[in-house]
Amino acid sequence: MKGLLWRLNRLRAMSALEIVYRFFRSAMAQWERYGVGVVRPGESNGQFGRSWLTELSCVFKVDGYHTAAERVLAGRCNVFGLRGVALGFPPNWNRDPKTGTLAPLVFGKTLNYRDPSLVGDIKYLWEPNRHLQLTHLAQAWSLTRDQRYLDGLREQLSSWLDQCPYPKGPNWTSSLELAIRLINWSFVWQLTGGADGPLLAGPAGRALRDRWLTSIYQHAHFIQGHYSRYSSANNHLIGEAAGVAVAASTWPVWDEMGAWGKRARSVLREEALRQNAPDGVNREQAISYLQFVWDFLFIAARASEAAGKPFDAAFWTRLESMLDFLAAIMDAGGHVPMIGDADDGYVVTLDPSPEFCPYRSLLATGAILFKRADFKRKARRLDDKTRWLLGEDAQSAFDSVPMIEPAPPSRCDFPEGGYLVLGKDFETDREVRSVIDCGPLGYLSIAAHGHADALAFTFSLGGREFLVDPGTYAYHTKPVWRNYFRSTAAHNTVRVDGLDQSVIGGNFMWLRKAKASRVEWVPGETLDRFVGMHDGYRRLKDPVTHSREFQFDKVTDQLIVTDRLECRGAHEIERFFHFAEDCVVEECDGGVIAQMDGHALTISVSDGSLCLYRGDESKPLGWISRRFDVKVPTMSVVWRTQIQGERRLVTCLRWEF
Repeated sequence: MKGLLWRLNRLRAMSALEIVYRFFRSAMAQWERYGVGVVRPGESNGQFGRSWLTELSCVFKVDGYHTAAERVLAGRCNVFGLRGVALGFPPNWNRDPKTGTLAPLVFGKTLNYRDPSLVGDIKYLWEPNRHLQLTHLAQAWSLTRDQRYLDGLREQLSSWLDQCPYPKGPNWTSSLELAIRLINWSFVWQLTGGADGPLLAGPAGRALRDRWLTSIYQHAHFIQGHYSRYSSANNHLIGEAAGVAVAASTWPVWDEMGAWGKRARSVLREEALRQNAPDGVNREQAISYLQFVWDFLFIAARASEAAGKPFDAAFWTRLESMLDFLAAIMDAGGHVPMIGDADDGYVVTLDPSPEFCPYRSLLATGAILFKRADFKRKARRLDDKTRWLLGEDAQSAFDSVPMIEPAPPSRCDFPEGGYLVLGKDFETDREVRSVIDCGPLGYLSIAAHGHADALAFTFSLGGREFLVDPGTYAYHTKPVWRNYFRSTAAHNTVRVDGLDQSVIGGNFMWLRKAKASRVEWVPGETLDRFVGMHDGYRRLKDPVTHSREFQFDKVTDQLIVTDRLECRGAHEIERFFHFAEDCVVEECDGGVIAQMDGHALTISVSDGSLCLYRGDESKPLGWISRRFDVKVPTMSVVWRTQIQGERRLVTCLRWEF
């Protein structure tokens, strides 16, 4: 019944054209199941692409690369919530390491990867098959010339080709997974010397090269004929096109790769502008996906540039705008709000250091690309990922960008994306920074990665998080938790009558979507004032309109949040506040006080009954998830108020250093 309901909801989210498109694609998949359209590469033209990733002679802390590579050789890997899980060497590539479920080697395009009884937790199965860990072996060999790492790469690649024959099994189902694998294969290819490198030397090496190239062709053919379209044309489409663009630049071995690459670059250029607003906000309204998409776009652009196919100025301007937004929402401690979905997905993992921050890394890269001193200050240092991507001159280019004094973000208002940053004393130990969400629920008709968080906000002091977005935790499994972490109750906003602002239709689907809009934005020297509203509760029998006013007083150090509920009848109103796990939260006169490292935030309200929750599994409430599939208890505070007709509810935040 759940499967049937999901299909019905999915149909409701499709246009007539999409239904026809998916019908024909499904019919084609059935034909392919019986061999129609299954391909082998044609005649090779003997040409390989120019390398855009070079060996580095600069000094690295090699220990981290050695440790990462040794872990791979030992058959161990970190996969989301599993740390050091035994994959084996070589792994069983079709087994979910979390549940032990072995997926069947049936035709991939018709395999129901959403069925955990069939494939286990598909996220856990797919992750090692992206082959990010193979890049670790290639990096370690490049830095140490240890023959064991080359031997390990041969074993890993050969075993994958043996166990995952085209087009069968769970690793031939999702175009995005194939694309990420292609990108990491390109890194391995380049770091080990390409077609004439030692990895592919000798009779055994040449045999591996032939098999590998055949699979590369099949990967690219699969993707370019199976792009995500219509309501699924989100980050998947960008990732798929990036995979083909990188493949076409690295392995232009077959004439058709030229046409596939041209189409992929066209898709990337269009989608970079379509999926990211002019103000830099990724339209999926999910911050983690901003870094995912940025890497796809940048890596594909680097590869294409090496092939003599550069992207235009509009493309690069949009990438710079994305970093403007990222810099604005990052607090002085380097924390970025966990708005929207996050699944710990990375395109590549080139820096093995434990302190690596993907967001600071993007800003370090941006500091060099766009010669931005403000990005350099936020990045703080040059990371190894940027070095690998930009080459030998990255350090000198980074050093040449001047370091500036602490300053406000280059912009705080992001009207197209729907975000606003309030605060003072930015980039100092007395920084106050609040990020307000008044944007759409998500992107396209299903809004797959959005959360019901209209008019929510986060709040940090001196680079320490106080009020947070609790994250994501789960995707395909644990439906109760999947629904909680994207619910209205899991965000610092208002809930009416125990209902979400928007109506969930499936794990990655919303049916009725709240529409948020700006009413007023008046910045000032001493007071900033913002008003937003949404219509999510207009669907009730007695319609309720929720508007929220923020007054940030820079003189008296307080943030006044006024919620106005317009209705006629009786309703239960809940105001939620979720604290970072390191905050000590206690009741005080008229509210609560949260303390951390000598900083304090006091929240008081005009009326309502107060309840505190920590690690409550029944509601659920009082949880935070900073990594996919990992959650820990934290403190959630709820004020409940019964109203009759129109009402204004006032919340006051005051802070001390």
